[in-house]
Amino acid sequence: MKAELKALTEQIAGKKLATQMGRVTGISGGEIEISGLDREARIGDRLVLKRGPGDELHGEVLKIGSNKISMLPDRAPDRVAMEDRVFLHPAPDFAPGDNWVGRVIDPFGEPLDGKPMLRGAEARDLMAPPPKAAGRRHMGARLGTGLSVLNTILPIVQGQRIGLFAGSGVGKSTLLAKLAQHMEADVVVMALIGERGREVNHFVEEVLGPEGMSRAIVVAATSDQSALVRRRCAWSAMTIAEHFRDQGKNVLFMADSVTRFAEAHREISAASGEAPALRGFPPSVTPLITGLCERAGPGSDGQGDITAVFSVLVAGSDMDEPIADILRGVLDGHIVLNREIAERGRFPAIDVSRSVSRSLPAAATAEENAMILEVRKFLGSYEQSEVMIRAGLYSEGNDAVLDQAVKLWPELDKFFGKEDPQGVENSFSRLQLMLRRATKGR
Repeated sequence: MKAELKALTEQIAGKKLATQMGRVTGISGGEIEISGLDREARIGDRLVLKRGPGDELHGEVLKIGSNKISMLPDRAPDRVAMEDRVFLHPAPDFAPGDNWVGRVIDPFGEPLDGKPMLRGAEARDLMAPPPKAAGRRHMGARLGTGLSVLNTILPIVQGQRIGLFAGSGVGKSTLLAKLAQHMEADVVVMALIGERGREVNHFVEEVLGPEGMSRAIVVAATSDQSALVRRRCAWSAMTIAEHFRDQGKNVLFMADSVTRFAEAHREISAASGEAPALRGFPPSVTPLITGLCERAGPGSDGQGDITAVFSVLVAGSDMDEPIADILRGVLDGHIVLNREIAERGRFPAIDVSRSVSRSLPAAATAEENAMILEVRKFLGSYEQSEVMIRAGLYSEGNDAVLDQAVKLWPELDKFFGKEDPQGVENSFSRLQLMLRRATKGR
């Protein structure tokens, strides 16, 4: 109660009684130039442009000059005129609180679920540096995920950072929701970046559900909001994850998606005059993404860990597009979802042969690693000959490994799509039983 009273007192004390005002002096493309606020404004502060009674245009401070500032509006500056009044609203301090669990908020820490919410007792830096490299612990123990394939062939360990690469409509959001519901963690922080407005409520109520929300915080910035708000969404969610990590808790952080995070940054960079370099993305997108990823991972002594899943939208399964390429270089593994697998009805549609977990071999015992290698051997043999098998050209007896792979494939394919809330050991036991049946008599 004392902590809540302190937070409420600080929240009231932070309210300003006076608001600074400037005037529109120019409109160029998507930017609005404003005079009279250059001494008070800071990058990221909110601006409200009054076009008439009840007619407002919101935006943020993008650039600050000697006598003017530039505003990036939330939407097209229609009907904006010279000398229109613009009011400065300094960005509020971002102070996550333990009472945010189970809530849906915007990137500024304001509730989106219609219920009152107190800010935390301590403001945090949205752009906090990651823990010092020399002081970080190693990745921790293997985590149960609730999915057989991620419990065995593609293990995730505490503090690991993985990428989830998928096209649209392949089951990416559903897989993220299953991890939010079943993966071992104290707190789940979900960033929905540039999501469609109707999808946010659907994801929270139908996909994630009460079970997932009971330990989750969802930070949402919809696709109609400005690029500055969408980009801030990822930073706000990571800051919340760091708040719980510093308490010694193990946090599951999920961002959906890093592609839209990068696209928002591209819009801002173009408005700022930065030239594109990486297939339309500016050079600054690389440190932007790597900086976000480095904030996740194992903490220092006395801290918890942030296990992170960063989703990436890949058009046409192009794993060499810039954002996917940047992420693959800094993460500890990647999971690839395949549209063909989804179309034949197996979910999650994980393409195991193209997916990698860099937690191996340390995350598994010698016996488990042997099983994983054997599964990959059979999987590779089957996929190399799949066209021949489907064409009816395969004949048993010419290749012993392929014979076993053909025998194992139906069960293995079902195994990759099964949920297993009983944990890692149970998943490996089932996998071992399958392998024994397939190799019997070898």
